[in-house]
Amino acid sequence: MLYFADYKQHKDCKINPTLLWEYETEGFDFKAMRKIVVQRVLERGWTNDYYAMFNLYGYRSVRQTVKDIPYLNDKDMHFVCQLFNLKKEELKCYKNKLSKPQHWNS
Repeated sequence: MLYFADYKQHKDCKINPTLLWEYETEGFDFKAMRKIVVQRVLERGWTNDYYAMFNLYGYRSVRQTVKDIPYLNDKDMHFVCQLFNLKKEELKCYKNKLSKPQHWNS
């Protein structure tokens, strides 16, 4: 969390609506769609999106949500483990990956 530790100083940051391209962002329920928002910010967000996400949900809530995301690629999994001091075994996406057989893994 060291990199985004000053997120409270960036209250004016907003989540870029292009991250939620298939949703109508006017009237969008950010609380109910927390898992989608967090996943999109992790996968495609810029620094301002991270600041907005932490201001919107708080560090602990984002950390818990990260554990419940069903899919992240290997790079993003490693990043969230470093950012939130998690073990990959704590992530639902890692458990899902292990449960699926890998064919043609080269």
